[in-house]
Amino acid sequence: MGNPRFDIARRELGSLGKEKTIVLALAIQLFVAAFSSFLVVGLVSLYDPGASNYQVDVAVTGGDEAVDDLLHAIGTEDGLAGRSYASTDAAMTAFEERRADAVIEASTGEDGRIRVLAIAPDSGVETTAVVVRLRDALRELERSERTERSAYLSTTPLSLPPAGTSSPYFSFTYTVLVPLLLFLPVFISGSLVVDSLTEEIERGTLELLRVAPVSFSAVVDGKVLAAGALAPIQGVAWMVLLQLNGTGIDNLPWLFGMVAGLAALVVTLGATVALTAPDRRIAQLLYSLGVLLVFAGTSLLPLNPANTAARLAIGTAGVGAQAAVTGLVVVGFVALVGLRFVVRRVDPNELG
Repeated sequence: MGNPRFDIARRELGSLGKEKTIVLALAIQLFVAAFSSFLVVGLVSLYDPGASNYQVDVAVTGGDEAVDDLLHAIGTEDGLAGRSYASTDAAMTAFEERRADAVIEASTGEDGRIRVLAIAPDSGVETTAVVVRLRDALRELERSERTERSAYLSTTPLSLPPAGTSSPYFSFTYTVLVPLLLFLPVFISGSLVVDSLTEEIERGTLELLRVAPVSFSAVVDGKVLAAGALAPIQGVAWMVLLQLNGTGIDNLPWLFGMVAGLAALVVTLGATVALTAPDRRIAQLLYSLGVLLVFAGTSLLPLNPANTAARLAIGTAGVGAQAAVTGLVVVGFVALVGLRFVVRRVDPNELG
């Protein structure tokens, strides 16, 4: 038989290692937050390649007035510079010698339509930036041609919508960054509950906890509430940091309620999975699949969590968004109550 003191020391070291892991995870998040400005710039470049300051030199060739129209459209776009070449061969030579980032051959057909052949480099990120720039120039060319030829139409066409002038940083912040910072702590909290319960079972420390004057239900409730309370606090803390950084965030109480309701639902899912499948690897797999199914299903709703979070943060949320948050809080509370019935049906002696 093993030494009981050695077993207790080993279990305490395991718990200490888990606490160090949590502290390390928080330290990494703080380290990443210290470089948030650089990360936002880099992520926006991936989210909207056209938002970067990358300069694209375009070699334009053709032979008729379509070239002049295309050069005018290129000149109206930031980050684009066009140069006319006498022939396609000369333009391709400049492209191969890297004096030009792209080649566009423009010609007018017999029906009066402008035909464009664009050649871009085949090199990953550079290709994306070049294609996005060329797309904007071609859209401007289409817009100008529609305006010039509207007089030849027998019917008056609908007016074109005004060109968008919003900053890509605004779109990225409220549609990607805010939901990410709000929901990431929720995922982590659910994972912490799964790890905490499964490790207690695998290491045998659950038996030591049962010796204390607390019920098994109280042990589960303590782990669920500790992890679940961390998510809304951390989510709102991220929103406050964004405000201090100059990003306007509205409806903090509603955002707190939404994250709290979602955290209650997710940590309940994690605890249920951990109690019904005590093996850590299997429990984590089932938890991950369950979370993916939950968020994939809710993303099909008109007021999905990401959309609701963005509207609340911007300040354009109506009664529907507030009703969705209220419903989410109610669902989270019902899930916590349902967890009590699950815990009552589980025999602690059969775990492990």
